[in-house]
Amino acid sequence: MENKLILDGNVVANHVKVQLKGKIAELKLSGVQPCLATILVGDDPSSETYVKMKGNACEKLGIISKRIHLSKDIATEELLKTIAELNEDPAVHGILLQHPVPGHIDERQAFEAIAIEKDVDGVTSLGFGQTAFGFGEYPSCTPAAILEIMDYYKLGADGLHAVVVGRSPILGKPVSALLLNRNATVTTCHSHTRNLPQILQQADIVIAAVGKPNFIKGEWIKEGAIILDAGYNKGNIGDVEYVSCHQKAFAITPVPGGVGPVTISMLLKHTVQAAEKARKKKEDANSQFVTI
Repeated sequence: MENKLILDGNVVANHVKVQLKGKIAELKLSGVQPCLATILVGDDPSSETYVKMKGNACEKLGIISKRIHLSKDIATEELLKTIAELNEDPAVHGILLQHPVPGHIDERQAFEAIAIEKDVDGVTSLGFGQTAFGFGEYPSCTPAAILEIMDYYKLGADGLHAVVVGRSPILGKPVSALLLNRNATVTTCHSHTRNLPQILQQADIVIAAVGKPNFIKGEWIKEGAIILDAGYNKGNIGDVEYVSCHQKAFAITPVPGGVGPVTISMLLKHTVQAAEKARKKKEDANSQFVTI
């Protein structure tokens, strides 16, 4: 197959950001500036880098980045108190708790404490449930990025067999639900799956979300498949063995420069959408007090 479609995430991310600029400008005219609060617990270097990247991406677009850095020794109760304060702050539209947190903290309890209207990273069980049912406001950002790439390149899922390799609660599971809601036939594979290569050979769409470098081989791929590699491993290596899979695929995301940039743009998009919804809620509340 000669004409390969390289799914360039930088192009898609820039497209999203251009659309957001107009919305942010409109919000500012009405006195609202979108704000994302990021919470970092401890001093993990990778987490610090990720938080800084997200904050810089916000500031470049005119989104306020409220950065909260907490000691690695804090108790779960202190983290919950911080989240509660952000939930109550009308100037904050999105809350992101950087994963992972130190082991002594109940991470799931902390995620669940985030108000659903501010869960722009799609980490609450309520948000996951709404996504699965098809009316979630803010899916997890990487699954949302995968669909954004497919939409930008006009790659439909209706009637196709999608194989998702990985079942994490913020990637494999939600992207399986999103694809199912788009009428794909979805097989979700994981560490206990038998005959993975044979299953992948049936896939029209492959979502790699397993966290193992070069795990998926070209000989496992059906000719003409669409491959979206959501893996990001040390050395800028994806979960897909790119060279051999590129030979078989119709369309494929590179690593880096594929799903990653779009994931960050989805976080920005969700934050702006949350700000728009907060503004509308306030306007609706104020209109009730207008005397006719």
